[in-house]
Amino acid sequence: MYNEQSVKTNEELINNQQFKTELEEVMKGQFKSLEQLLLVLEQQHEYIVKNDVFNMESCVKKVQECSKKVAKVELKRRDLIQGQNMGKLIKKMNDKELDESFRELQMLLNEVKLQKDTNELLIKHGLSYVNKMLGVLNPDRQAKTYNSYGNMRR
Repeated sequence: MYNEQSVKTNEELINNQQFKTELEEVMKGQFKSLEQLLLVLEQQHEYIVKNDVFNMESCVKKVQECSKKVAKVELKRRDLIQGQNMGKLIKKMNDKELDESFRELQMLLNEVKLQKDTNELLIKHGLSYVNKMLGVLNPDRQAKTYNSYGNMRR
């Protein structure tokens, strides 16, 4: 791992070839782990659409495993850049390959977020539908009365 004591200033970080190499490796690791997570989320989406509950459940473990990998690589990145803003640091480095990799990483991250949000929305919608159907099939059989505040008792 990158030694904090060997590079102390921002300028030294930017001009250090070992730092650039390690940053490229970490970014490749992030890209790989995010791609795996995206594939699992897309698979989960298929199961949600098909209402395949048992396979959806199997995706939960896969999502957790992929999330752990993403978090592990993210910690490496944070240790490497020492709390600096990744975008600003790459801009200062003036390296076109790193800049392109960073943009691709951001686009992939946005795809992962979109897929996660889509899956979450579909699951919530499905649960809402099931709850309403249960309400129709099994209505509340108690007499409707009001309490002293004018609210209905349940």
